[in-house]
Amino acid sequence: MSTFRCAASSLLRDEPVAGTATHVRTWLLLEHTGPWGSDALLDARLPDGLGPTLKGLAREHRAKVLLIRRFSSKPDGEGVRVFAAHADPVAPRLESGVLADEREVLDLDLGTFRSGGTTGLPAYEGTLFCVCTNGRHDACCAERGRPIAKALDQAHPEETWEVSHIGGDRFAGNMVVLPHGLYYGRLDPVSALAAAGAHLAGELDLDHLRGRSSQAMPVQAAEIFLRRELGVTREADVVLTALSRSADLAEATFVVAGATYGVRVRTTSDPATATRLTCQARRDNPVPRHELLSVTRRS
Repeated sequence: MSTFRCAASSLLRDEPVAGTATHVRTWLLLEHTGPWGSDALLDARLPDGLGPTLKGLAREHRAKVLLIRRFSSKPDGEGVRVFAAHADPVAPRLESGVLADEREVLDLDLGTFRSGGTTGLPAYEGTLFCVCTNGRHDACCAERGRPIAKALDQAHPEETWEVSHIGGDRFAGNMVVLPHGLYYGRLDPVSALAAAGAHLAGELDLDHLRGRSSQAMPVQAAEIFLRRELGVTREADVVLTALSRSADLAEATFVVAGATYGVRVRTTSDPATATRLTCQARRDNPVPRHELLSVTRRS
């Protein structure tokens, strides 16, 4: 009997990737080169109490806290590298610094950062290609993520980091581009290099784009539907200006090149589609799907 793999199963059922990015704007990334375990913050060999405290901060500030390391698994330099990212859809921000000790991460002011201020770290002008390789959490993440991390590390060594669980194991290989909060899925080394190159040129790879983490999943899907309809791939050329939601319907308003468009999307989770969504899942869950209802030019 073959071993179940959630990424292969998702691909076989032709599950769309659009509108599947984890909804989060504030990110905290802490370098840790040791093993991560299934739940990185609790299972990694962090100083006593640090992992649970970081879990609490993540809940308090609605943030995603990740452990990161270079592909080589060697320290990035002296001290511990840390990043804070805010994936604002219009003005994303990134800060970074080096800590003498992992516990110093608790001195960072995530609350002020989330509201537009600083964590206390210097601003960082670069881009991060964050590839999930957390194999203890899900085998697909390591099997499909590690070759991607290797390819990106060779092409973009400064920007590339392996990261712990980011969500959506069944779409492995997965990458998040920070500070923009752009999720890409079903990547292999070739498509990952293409997506990274496109991003650095201000473009989006719509075939692999899961969505913007700054937006709810139906809005992510609406943006991607609109971009495909208009053939718009420039990252900055589509701006969300309004949103209304009721039950399973969402209507998002976007401005593209001075024109206004309304996009209506229906999101469903049919129990008949229930299946294992991760390699370690012990029960079936419905597969959410986004259906494009209409694209209307308003002005």
